Amino acid sequence: MSLKEKLQNDLTDAMRSRDELRSSTIRMVLTAIKNEEVSGKKARELSDAEIITVLSREGKKRREAAEAFEQAGANNRAATEKAEGGVIAEYLPKQLSESEIKDLIAAAIKESGAATPAQMGLVMRVLQPKIAGKADGGTVSALVKAALTGGAQ
Repeated sequence: MSLKEKLQNDLTDAMRSRDELRSSTIRMVLTAIKNEEVSGKKARELSDAEIITVLSREGKKRREAAEAFEQAGANNRAATEKAEGGVIAEYLPKQLSESEIKDLIAAAIKESGAATPAQMGLVMRVLQPKIAGKADGGTVSALVKAALTGGAQ
């Protein structure tokens, strides 16, 4: 069963059990997937990897919105955004720990032969397929930069 089919089945289950948060969140995610499928010149079905990218993007939006609502003092809205993010996280692959990310970075640096922060793109090209959907891009970028800066000294 594809990830999209699982989302559709889970939407049906959530609607039957009258779980408003879950059904509205899954509906929103399916809409984002559909928008991605029809964008561009030719409509197409997304692969599971592409769906994970969409889910990651939606999850990031929820985290950022929750932070913004908390800073504005709208704690009810922040709680809703966090709950939606939790539902989305259920469909994402298990997130890598910082030590796992660092191990992958070390291997990517060795594989790419990068030695300076200016060569960060080489490392990211090797690393991206291995971490897609499993780690926050900003965190990975910062860790790569730190590794290359530390390795240059």
